[in-house]
Amino acid sequence: MEGKTILAASTNEGKKGAKKTGGNLAAAKEIGKKIAEQAKAKGVTKVVFDRGGYIYHGRVKAIADAAREAGLQF
Repeated sequence: MEGKTILAASTNEGKKGAKKTGGNLAAAKEIGKKIAEQAKAKGVTKVVFDRGGYIYHGRVKAIADAAREAGLQF
């Protein structure tokens, strides 16, 4: 394990009309799905989830749950 960041996702990406606002659970779920899709495209299925010191609830939990549902293993 090298400890490198291989991808990132943000609510600021994409077309202006198609994106959701940044501060809600629906946007967090979309980010989780996007992360899983990008990882699979790079051949990655097992990842480490760094929550950056934030407690595991709300949007942080929604991102992780959506990524797991889309096939990533933590």
